[in-house]
Amino acid sequence: MGPVKQIGGDPVAIRVLLVDDQPLLRTGFRMILEAEQDIAVVGEAGDGLQALDQVRALQPDVVLMDIRMPRMDGVEATRQITGPGRDGPAKVLVLTTFDLDEYVVEALKAGASGFLLKDAPAHELIQAIRVVAAGEAMLAPSITRRLLDKYADHLPSGEEPVPDTLQTLTEREVEVLKLVARGLSNAEIAADLFVSETTVKTHVGHVLTKLGLRDRVQAAVYAYESGLVRPGGQ
Repeated sequence: MGPVKQIGGDPVAIRVLLVDDQPLLRTGFRMILEAEQDIAVVGEAGDGLQALDQVRALQPDVVLMDIRMPRMDGVEATRQITGPGRDGPAKVLVLTTFDLDEYVVEALKAGASGFLLKDAPAHELIQAIRVVAAGEAMLAPSITRRLLDKYADHLPSGEEPVPDTLQTLTEREVEVLKLVARGLSNAEIAADLFVSETTVKTHVGHVLTKLGLRDRVQAAVYAYESGLVRPGGQ
C-alpha cells in the first residue's frame, strides 16, 4: 500500500497529468488512477501546448502523454518538458496505440522515460507510473531495441567514429552499456559478466552519470545512435 493520498501536505501522492486529445480516454485513465492511494491526477490537457502550461502550473511528477495530438504533438511536448531548462521534475510516460511506432522512438530520444500501449491492463498502467515516478525506465531495453532495430535506417551504420563521450567510460562500463542496449536485465548482465547484481547497478549508474543520461532507455538509444551497437547486431 502506498502513502495516503494527500495533495496539500505529507505524505504526498504521485502527481499525474493526463494528456490526450480524447476526453473519454482521459476520463478512463482518471478513474483507474484515482482509485490508487498513492496516485493523484492533478490535471488534464488535450494537446501538447496545454500540457506545457499545465506542467508549469501544476508541477506533476509524471505526465501520461499521448503522441498524436493537434497543435503540438506529444514528441515536441516531451522534448520541451524534459529538455534543458525544463520547469520542474516531470517525467514523461508515452501512450501509443501501436507498439512499433516511429514516433515512439522519437519520443524516447526526446527524453521520455518509456512508453505504454493504450490498451495495456490497468495494473500495468499503475505500475508504469510508479516505476517512472521512482526515476526508472518503464520499458525493458529489449523493447527499446526492437523499436530501434525496426527504424534502423534512421540510425548510424556502425561505421561512424565513436563519440568522444564514450572515452570517459571504462572498458567494463562500455561492456555493460552494450549489454543494456541489447536488452539484458541487471541480473542477466551480472550472470554474463560473473559479477554481482549490485556491481552491475553501480556500473549502470556510472554510465548514466558520465554520459548525462536519465535512464536505461536513453542509454540504449545512445548506444545505437553512437554506433556502439549496430542495429540488428548481436
